Amino acid sequence: MSTRKYLPRRNRTTAAAISFILGAVGGQRFYLRQKGPAFFMMFMLIATSFKIAPLFFIFGIFEAVRFLSMSDQEFDRRYNRYASKNRRDDYLEQRRERQMEKSRGRSGSRREQRSDASGRSSAMKANPFKNSGIKKYKDYDLEGAIEDFTQGLSINPSDIALHFNIACAYSMTEVKDKAYYHLAKAVELGFTDFEKIKTKDDLAFVRIQPEFDEFKENGFKLGARTASQRSSTHTENTGEEPIITDDVLLSQLNKLAELRKKGLLSTEEFNLERKKLLRR
Repeated sequence: MSTRKYLPRRNRTTAAAISFILGAVGGQRFYLRQKGPAFFMMFMLIATSFKIAPLFFIFGIFEAVRFLSMSDQEFDRRYNRYASKNRRDDYLEQRRERQMEKSRGRSGSRREQRSDASGRSSAMKANPFKNSGIKKYKDYDLEGAIEDFTQGLSINPSDIALHFNIACAYSMTEVKDKAYYHLAKAVELGFTDFEKIKTKDDLAFVRIQPEFDEFKENGFKLGARTASQRSSTHTENTGEEPIITDDVLLSQLNKLAELRKKGLLSTEEFNLERKKLLRR
């Protein structure tokens, strides 16, 4: 059982009401746990014998309007960071419990289970990063899982499960462009369980993005809007380097750079191989 200390969430409507009524004495700052600004306002009021209270009152009205004009997400990001972190921890803990329940309730033919296990075992041996990535993912070491999945894709770029798993990991870490890219790649390679994309908890962040509807209508492939989110365009007219977001390509380019550093590739050979990779 978790022993985390929970901080109460702050409500933007309440913050606006307090700011409107008690803005002259910094009430909203106390409510939002901003002790430094709150005590500073009290000090200034006392030091000026409350002569600047009307100014603070006007400022409080301005703040009330600002709070009301904010979205809930923006308010949470500014004033509920610790509460949001606890909420995220709760989500991860609930997800872990659901997975354990599903694991206990899973049934099927023993022969099929042995066959699946044998197939997975041989696949894991052929690609050890897949196994280590899944283990880290289940332990919620998402950054470590992404690194291993990327290494696994450099060994087998056509592994559908690796593309789907790394898409989930990117969704959990709120890197939507790469999550969309790997989901589309999994579908391109033959992934057909679209219901899983629509319902899997780990892809919740992807589904709440404004471009998800277009992505779904396009058969879970990158359309004009989702593709524009990826910074992979070549700016040949300006002579700038392309920004690479494809993890497999980035890994291959890094390996080329290492070979050149070790003297195993000449500069001409490195540039030639690099151009070949970027044209794919």
